[in-house]
Amino acid sequence: MEELAIFGGMPIRTNKIGYGRQWIDDEDIKVVSDILSGDFLTCGPIVTKCEQEIAKYVGTKHCTVCSNGTAALHIAMLAAGVGPGDEVITTPLTFAASANCALYVGAKVVFADIDKETYEISPNEIEKKITSKTKAIVSVDFTGQTADLDKIISICKKNNIILIEDGAQSFGTSYKGKKVGSIADITTFSFHPVKSITCGEGGAVTTNDDELGKKIALFARHGITHDENLMKEAPHEGPWYYEEIELGYNYRLTDFQAGLLLSQLKKIDKFKNRRDEIVKIYDEELSKIPELILQKRTEGSDTFRHLYIVQLDLNKLKCTRREAYDALAAEGIQCQIHYVPVYWFPYYQQLGFKKGLCSNAEKVYKGFLTIPLFPMMTDKDVSDVLQAIKKVVKYYSKNYCYKTNEYCVKEN
Repeated sequence: MEELAIFGGMPIRTNKIGYGRQWIDDEDIKVVSDILSGDFLTCGPIVTKCEQEIAKYVGTKHCTVCSNGTAALHIAMLAAGVGPGDEVITTPLTFAASANCALYVGAKVVFADIDKETYEISPNEIEKKITSKTKAIVSVDFTGQTADLDKIISICKKNNIILIEDGAQSFGTSYKGKKVGSIADITTFSFHPVKSITCGEGGAVTTNDDELGKKIALFARHGITHDENLMKEAPHEGPWYYEEIELGYNYRLTDFQAGLLLSQLKKIDKFKNRRDEIVKIYDEELSKIPELILQKRTEGSDTFRHLYIVQLDLNKLKCTRREAYDALAAEGIQCQIHYVPVYWFPYYQQLGFKKGLCSNAEKVYKGFLTIPLFPMMTDKDVSDVLQAIKKVVKYYSKNYCYKTNEYCVKEN
C-alpha cells in the first residue's frame, strides 16, 4: 500500500497550496503607487469612479463602496429599515456576518435550512419560517453560486419582504442572464483577498431603487450629505456647509483601495475564465471518485466559483474528516472548512439556538472540505491537488482494493 506523507511517506510537494490566494500584478501595484503619490488618499474622485464602474459592470443604478463585506451587510440592514421587533431569515451555512448584521440593528435572526444538493438556502424552508415579523431575507450565494432566486423573489413579493442578496462570494456571477448586483432589492459584496477581485478588504452595496440608493450612501458616510436636495435647512451658509440627516457610520473606502479595485475589475474575465477551467477539471476528475459528493449546480446560475467544496462520504471512508484534512495537509494541500453552522457558535447558543435546528446544513457540513481554487494556480498545482485527493481517498476507502487497483465491495 502506498504510504501517505502523514504516516511517513514523502509529500508530493515541498510548499503547500492554500485554498485561496489573491492575484496582484505590477499594473495593480503601479495604480496604487500613483494614487499614494497623488492628492487624495480618501474621499477623492477614484472612489466615485469605482462606484460608477461597479454599477456599470453589474448593471445597476446605484453602487456605494465601503470598508468591507460586513459593513455592506450592516448598511443593507439600515437602508432596509430593519430594526427591533423584526425578523431576518438567512442560512446557517455562511460566514457569521450574514446573520450578525441582523443583530447589529436589534432584529432577530431566523435560520432556514439549505437544499442538501446545492447547499443554498431552500425556498421551501424559507416559507416555513415566515411570520408577520419577517422584514428581510438574506440569501447567501454560497461558493459563488446563487440560490433559486426566482422562487425567493416570488416569496418576497407575496409577503412584502425585502430581499438582500449576500453576494460576498459571487461578484461576477450571473443568474438567468442578469449579473448578481442587479437582481435583489439590495446586494452586498466583499473584496477580501480570496474573493473574485480584491482591494485588501472592501465591500459594496448595490440597488436599483432610488430611495434605497440614497439611504445606502448616507449610512456608509456618517449620515452626512452635501446634497442640497436632501438638506433640511435653507438658505445654506456656503459651499462648506453639510448636514447629518441620519445616524450613519464611517464605512468609507480609501482611494488607493478603490484604485486597486478598478485595476482588478479590468482583469475579472481572465480570473473567471481560469477558475472555470479549474472547476471543469475538478468536476471531471472528482466526479469519478465514489467517496466524494460534489455540489449540484443551481439551474440558471452562471457561477463565478469562489470556493470548490467536496463533501466526504464518511460512510465509505475509514477515517474522520480531520484525518483526511491532516493527510492532505501532509501531502502539501492545505484545505479549509466552509462553514461551521452559525448557530453552533457559543454566542448564538447563548441566544437560545440549539444544534439540530437545520439538519441538512449540519449533515453536509460534517463532510465538507474546501480544496484549493484560485486563478494563479498552475496546471501542475491542479494536478497535484487531484493526485493528493485521490491518494488520500484511496488510502482510507472502505471499497478500494490495492491488490487489483480498482474499486470493489469488500466482504465483511
